[in-house]
Amino acid sequence: MKGEEQKTNLPRVLVIDDEVAIQRFLKTALDTGDYSVHLADSAHAGLAAAVGVRPDVILLDLGLPDLDGVEVIRRVREWSQVPIIVISVREREDEKVQALDAGADDYLTKPFGIGELLARIKVVLRRSLQQAPEPVFEAGELRVDLPHRRVTVRGEEVQLTPTEYELLRMLVTHAGKVLTHSQILRQIWGVAYLEQPHVLRVNISNLRRKIESDASRPRHILTEAGVGYRLKSE
Repeated sequence: MKGEEQKTNLPRVLVIDDEVAIQRFLKTALDTGDYSVHLADSAHAGLAAAVGVRPDVILLDLGLPDLDGVEVIRRVREWSQVPIIVISVREREDEKVQALDAGADDYLTKPFGIGELLARIKVVLRRSLQQAPEPVFEAGELRVDLPHRRVTVRGEEVQLTPTEYELLRMLVTHAGKVLTHSQILRQIWGVAYLEQPHVLRVNISNLRRKIESDASRPRHILTEAGVGYRLKSE
């Protein structure tokens, strides 16, 4: 009885994937005492399970037999902010962007290592439990004090332009999450700049020169090629 009670308190992971081999792999890898795993083999079954199970994180394949995974993301986002990690064989950058723009939190291309998946799950769970960003973000030598709008690197204060600060604040608020070019452009500059990605590239480059030890080999602001950027949270 005590074991059953402990299991109900575990984070619930909903896997929506029609590949039996993937279901078995994830069930074996995750159902080891750290997570409670639930499986769905179609989009409609997954949407029903999302309502019934109320998972803490969803692992979603895009190539489902009855409905495209991007549409599943859109439908879930109509009523829930549960973290969604896409797991798919689709490698095209535009498909990754489409999924992330629809509301996915992260994207892993099959095949992937279980260690990487576990790390991504921990990041999205930690972020969802926080509800709001920590007032002070620290990663290595970088420290961002949001209430006081103060950024320091190795204890030395860094002077940022208002735009650079808002860009860094957005990355900090979503630390660990991939933000697409269009998401950042829309929030920082507005919809009029959606077709001007060079504006974002220039500001990211300037920001890296100020907060990275080596801007050519960034350790904090990571590039997701063709998709966007991610602020490393650890």
